[in-house]
Amino acid sequence: MSASTLKLLFVCTINRMRSATAQKLYQEDPRFEVKSAGTAASALQVLSTELLDWADTVIVMEKGHRNFIRKHFPLVYQQKRIVCLYIPDEYDFMQPTLQYLLREKVEDVYRRGLLG
Repeated sequence: MSASTLKLLFVCTINRMRSATAQKLYQEDPRFEVKSAGTAASALQVLSTELLDWADTVIVMEKGHRNFIRKHFPLVYQQKRIVCLYIPDEYDFMQPTLQYLLREKVEDVYRRGLLG
């Protein structure tokens, strides 16, 4: 990865649908290095200080995920750029509609310079 590669951490609740789909969609994108995690204890990859520290920008799917970070990782919350995509938990892994929404919203915030 080059020095200009943005490290994006995608966060949802259980890291099985939304954030996992986002990671898969962007894992080959040369602009980004990507990881994903969930806020629930049952998540495939549970959100941690290490993951949050790794990321340049944290991309959450809902306001509740941002609030979770504010409550459980207050220092990270103050120091990291956190972008909310406002994608509700109503999609399956790699569902075409979810892929479309993720690409539209991630590209929009990227174009607007909100990712870092």
